[in-house]
Amino acid sequence: MLVLFETPAGFALFKVLDEGKLSKRLCFSSVFDLIIEYEKQVVKLKAFDKFDNTADALEATTKIIDGSTTKSLRKFLKTHCEGEKLAVADSKLGNAIKEKLKIDCVHNNGVMELMRGVRSQLEELIGGLGSQDLAPMSLGLSHSLSRYKLKFSPDKVDTMVVHAIGVLDDLDKELNRLAMSLREIYGWHFPELAKIVNDNVVYAKAVKLMGFRENAAKLDFSEILPEEVEEEVKEAAKISMGSEMDEYDMANIMELCNRALSLAEYRPQLYDYLKSRMNAVAPNLTALVGELVGARLIAHAGSLMNLAKQAGSTVQILGAEKALFRALKTKHATPKYGLIYHASLVGQAAPKLKGKISRSLAAKAALAIRCDALGDGGQDNSVGLENRLKLEARLRSLKGEELGRSAGSVKGKPKIEVYDKDRKKGAAAGMITPAKTYNPSTDAVLEQTPKSVGEETVEMKTKIDEEAPATEEKKEEEEKEQRCGSY
Repeated sequence: MLVLFETPAGFALFKVLDEGKLSKRLCFSSVFDLIIEYEKQVVKLKAFDKFDNTADALEATTKIIDGSTTKSLRKFLKTHCEGEKLAVADSKLGNAIKEKLKIDCVHNNGVMELMRGVRSQLEELIGGLGSQDLAPMSLGLSHSLSRYKLKFSPDKVDTMVVHAIGVLDDLDKELNRLAMSLREIYGWHFPELAKIVNDNVVYAKAVKLMGFRENAAKLDFSEILPEEVEEEVKEAAKISMGSEMDEYDMANIMELCNRALSLAEYRPQLYDYLKSRMNAVAPNLTALVGELVGARLIAHAGSLMNLAKQAGSTVQILGAEKALFRALKTKHATPKYGLIYHASLVGQAAPKLKGKISRSLAAKAALAIRCDALGDGGQDNSVGLENRLKLEARLRSLKGEELGRSAGSVKGKPKIEVYDKDRKKGAAAGMITPAKTYNPSTDAVLEQTPKSVGEETVEMKTKIDEEAPATEEKKEEEEKEQRCGSY
């Protein structure tokens, strides 16, 4: 049986001289004493494969940690392990060697005790390899391995995303603060400009180009402002009610403009960096909720792995913890969404449907986050795109149901009854009868004899005389009822 042992200088292959004695004495102290007692008679160095440089040592070490083999190690074992059993310290490495090279590998407690004994007597077992050589080799390999792990650590990439979204938010706040200060300070000199130009960046560019308001009439603002706004600015500069400023104050304002414009130029670069990092770290989450919302969710959870451990209901209200605990304390309705409210799918929904679509989006986002955090490297955003299409179809169906309810139907679909009252029956079924025309001959007109004016007046007098006593009687009855009621 052979023993494969890894050292900072290379791979050592030892030959077990007496397997019977080794199998009888399995505890650490017995094997340790056995090696000291027989002085290199338990195992003997058979072959040694030296690393060419630090890069080869780092590659071999990382492969062994992952449970795989390098090309040089496979070649070394093929040369010296033909027809022999191989004792290894890692079961994953043994499975890889057995699968690739068809060499039987052994890994048990006895092998681990033997490895510990070999490690303690490594300088005596390998000639020409002293402690003065092993110590710097071990230190250099450990530093290289630590740098490699730090370089390719997914936690480090999550950290960069968290820092990037934090810097982006701080940059927006700082940009708004500088813009407000610029408007307030320059408003003493030219207050009308703040009402004409609304955009902060355009305002800073206009102030930097113009300086004193007296220069506006002879300057060309075509690269910054539209033609109508340019004319309005020039007209306002002529009749401005602002106060005068000296050169020292204007120099301070110009420095403020430069700071604001430099931050405005840096913001797109930072956003592009965040977008590329999010597409590399969490492509499915980015396809589902966008770069900014996905980065804020990761930053709020602390890392992508911590976010993957959260349930869909937690992802839905992530960022609304204060409102949640306030609602639980006061026994009111709990919030329906947190940071996920800013996703485009939730924004497209009607106010009544935002709760439903945010719940569906949070459930799909939880699946996408787990695919990004726990999936294999180099994956695409197919899961996120597929779930986004399903959510868009769900949103359309919810909008259709809402329109149906507004139309008056109970189940969401408007009922339209077919009007077939005027359809013919019998042979000519399906044909609509023509509209009936008006027949003036069917009208019945009563003939009236004309009366003279005198007769009409006599009739009117008789009617009045007949109605007069009746009205007097009614008045008397009403007065009697009022008297009775008063008593």
